[in-house]
Amino acid sequence: MHHRSLGHSGLKVAPWALGGNVFGWTVKPADSAAILDAFVGEGFNLIDTADVYSRWVPGNSGGESETIIGQWLAKRKKRDDVLIATKVGMDLGGDKKGLSRRWILQAVEDSLRRLQTDYIDLYQSHQDDPGVPQDETLAAYAELITAGKVRAIGASNFPAARLLQARELHNEKRLPPYESLQPEYNLLDRDEYETKLEPACTRLGMGVITYFSLASGFLTGKYRSEADLKGKSRSERVKKYLNPRGWKVLAALDAIAAARQVKPGQVALAWVMARPGVTAAIASATSVAQLQELAGAARLKLTEPEMAALNSASAGA
Repeated sequence: MHHRSLGHSGLKVAPWALGGNVFGWTVKPADSAAILDAFVGEGFNLIDTADVYSRWVPGNSGGESETIIGQWLAKRKKRDDVLIATKVGMDLGGDKKGLSRRWILQAVEDSLRRLQTDYIDLYQSHQDDPGVPQDETLAAYAELITAGKVRAIGASNFPAARLLQARELHNEKRLPPYESLQPEYNLLDRDEYETKLEPACTRLGMGVITYFSLASGFLTGKYRSEADLKGKSRSERVKKYLNPRGWKVLAALDAIAAARQVKPGQVALAWVMARPGVTAAIASATSVAQLQELAGAARLKLTEPEMAALNSASAGA
């Protein structure tokens, strides 16, 4: 499987990254290790999580996903063949939020402890923090890189202007550069990334790791009406895709999937992986069977006419 370079970091990433938001949420703890084992067994290497996963679940306080991944890492006793990406900055309650030096230096120790590892391969600013000077944030990351606790840094949910400003600070003050951006990107959420973020990432030589690559599951084809959403954990997110454009994209996915004898979700994920500038697409698996299906997407090479059909069906937003 072809691995891609993540920015200029030296990290080599397989085209599909496993989303860790489901650990401590929709995946039973007993199934987590089997999913992680299967992911690595299929030849993939980047596991993406965050300190805030999965604080939104009643009874959770954040850190659950990192803890589950850490238990797996400790049991497995092989650290160097996987890349662990986590994030800092989202609200964990009280003053546990943002991108200040104080919080980053505390949060990284908490993440390292939960992950049961000495280093984080990719430490990402989970969202922009306009209240903290970017040079303070980047200087804190410089301390962590010098100490060997972090190998590279990335940004998630940053506007293009802030990425450009961060790179100017790198050039002026020799602060570490953001090597990657993690934006929302899929067949139905294209405009923000393609018009603003992609040009910035190309100019800066940054890698791109996309989240919501399957539009919260809509692009698998399992949610085709309001009735399909009843009792589902992601129903509010998926509702916005139940419209003529969404159905047009599903029809295009269905046609290609039928012709290639694959699943619509595999086609949707293969489209993201084939897009210019994308290093890896994040998608979550809640079972080994689902994981094997997603792994098939990374091996699916879409033709130019297939890509064109999907581009046309999804044009407009």
